[in-house]
Amino acid sequence: MIIEMQNVCWRREKTYILQDINWEVKPRENWVIMGLNGSGKTTLLNIVNGYIYPSSGEVTILGKRFGKYSLQELRKKIGWVSSSLQENLYVNETVLEIVLSGKFATIGLVDTPEQEDIDKAQELLEYLGCPEFINRPYRSLSQGEKQKVIIARALINSPQVLILDEPCTGLDIIAKEQLLATIEKLSEGENAPTLIYVTHRAEEILPIFGNILMLRKGRVFSAGKTQKVLTSATLTNFFEAPVEVQWIQGRVNMRLISKNEMGFAL
Repeated sequence: MIIEMQNVCWRREKTYILQDINWEVKPRENWVIMGLNGSGKTTLLNIVNGYIYPSSGEVTILGKRFGKYSLQELRKKIGWVSSSLQENLYVNETVLEIVLSGKFATIGLVDTPEQEDIDKAQELLEYLGCPEFINRPYRSLSQGEKQKVIIARALINSPQVLILDEPCTGLDIIAKEQLLATIEKLSEGENAPTLIYVTHRAEEILPIFGNILMLRKGRVFSAGKTQKVLTSATLTNFFEAPVEVQWIQGRVNMRLISKNEMGFAL
């Protein structure tokens, strides 16, 4: 089992941020975690990465149960791509230095990399379609280009799980689709990691994500096969607003139903 959570709760003082989370991710499954702001997504990710322990319940990641294994070693097997990480990176470093810093899980390159690490960084940038970036200052890249570099950074340790936390934030529609195409390509690799894609936008969900966990107010709202879960009825209840869902070439097209349309239907 890649991820296994049983009756997981996490609370801050007397307030529950997560409650009664039961979730299993099996090998060769890619999942979406979907939830609005304040749903508990970030807290769930912090538990998966071993940055916080659950207040109650059991967590097993990659076959290692929390409390019986070094979480520092576990984190080396999990890649995490997030906008918050991007904001913390030193903007004066080159792309190569940013990618190599992932080898040591540091902000900034504080150790001397070996040649094989440099070669792997180059290979990853080529695979992600941006080898010409390698000696450019990170600050000179576009938002979409920066996201590809952060993905390369997360992949340099060959993680078994790659978490993509709102990776399309701040991207225009062209850059977003380019990044999603990169993620789709990544899933097709021979030794592709398990992908966990975190979003609150249904239209970003690619066909490769066959399973979805929907969080609402710290609880599991729904979980299962993506095409069975993401229906008009489910999303109307989830967003507490009338929406219509259409599936087009394996992607979700969701639109809000106006009051006029609702009145006409009545």
